[in-house]
Amino acid sequence: MILDATAPDALDDELLGLLRAWLPQRRWYPAKGVDAALATVGSVHLADDVRVLLVRTRADAVDVVLQVPLVLVAGPVPEGTDPGAVLGSAAGRTVVDAAGDARFLAAWLAAADGPGAEVDVHAARVVTGEQSNTSVVLPGPDGVPRGILKVLRTPAGGENPDIDIPRRLVEAGWDGVPAPLAWAQARWTVPGREPEVGYLGVLSAFVPGAEDGFELACVRARDGRAIGDLTRELGETVAGMHDALVRACGAQPTPDGGPALARALTERLAWATAAVPTLGTYADRVRAVADEVAALTGTPARQRVHGDLHLGQVLRSQDRWFVIDFEGEPLAPLAARVLPDLALRDVAGLLRSFDYAAAVGGLTGEPAAAWTADARGGLLAGYGVVDDATSALLLRALELDKTLYEAVYEARNRPAWAPIPQAGLDRLLG
Repeated sequence: MILDATAPDALDDELLGLLRAWLPQRRWYPAKGVDAALATVGSVHLADDVRVLLVRTRADAVDVVLQVPLVLVAGPVPEGTDPGAVLGSAAGRTVVDAAGDARFLAAWLAAADGPGAEVDVHAARVVTGEQSNTSVVLPGPDGVPRGILKVLRTPAGGENPDIDIPRRLVEAGWDGVPAPLAWAQARWTVPGREPEVGYLGVLSAFVPGAEDGFELACVRARDGRAIGDLTRELGETVAGMHDALVRACGAQPTPDGGPALARALTERLAWATAAVPTLGTYADRVRAVADEVAALTGTPARQRVHGDLHLGQVLRSQDRWFVIDFEGEPLAPLAARVLPDLALRDVAGLLRSFDYAAAVGGLTGEPAAAWTADARGGLLAGYGVVDDATSALLLRALELDKTLYEAVYEARNRPAWAPIPQAGLDRLLG
């Protein structure tokens, strides 16, 4: 079932006024530090007191639709509500961010498609620490977590890989991904464009006893414990995922592989330097790597990939790894996220993540270099990367591409972390 967004009404306009001050404080807001033009393109009425506002946000290179579920509370705000979730008052009612609210969750589940799951919406728990979306853990009647709902904060028209790919992997018989249990789609129209249909969110099976891969790595780094044994297993898991993706989606040859990858790297450089001009100091060295890549006579076949794989996108549970969050790079257009790509791009993303874990774990200098070398070696061995000049060059180019993306992301969202990708550029281009 597709939910139709209605044209904005007077209440939506009043709610948008509250969002102008509230949105810039959210971690998932994509236009931090700049003046953005906000306009409601429609709202989905899930219940009399539950609305999902779809807000177009435009600033510089940002032009996205944001999803903001809201509950309008007639009486007292429920005890325990996060003060940061209260936006203010509209139409004589208190307006609350609805992501973890039982009324929103019940209405969402009633409107969603899929096999579903028996959950207790009154015991829901919002996951803290995310940047791009909002996730909510939903326990069953016995109190044991059954599912985790991801509210997609920047819905886009078309098939969403974060929902489509896990469904295909499960159908292909790969069990290293939490199975999708329910999903919701909506139709909206941005003025001057054709109507779009996109996903609002997905409820996936909960992985019990899971430990976030990034947190696990940071603890190991902080304690000075090598992690190569676990990253070898992670490499094996990622290789299995890529094999399943080929079975589910196929693969295609890339006769223009080297030149195409070189163009993509130079385009990433242009995008990054436009967003963060100081990155221009690396431009000549990045172009030199691109020239080497352009000279390659052949590259591996392209296939569906994760697209934004890092340690925060994997879970460790019951002595094995699970892969989550298949939406791709949050700043990339949806159309670009579903294109076939080199499987090594996912490997490069994990390699970059080790630098982050070492830095957050407090390692510097030689201890950091030794720890990351162990982590990298384990991953590459487990994945089965062939140790040859072509693979090394491809991985270097793909790591550079990812590091340039990180530099822009950190400048926009976490300036204190900006030295991490900068150090990565220095190493890769040294």
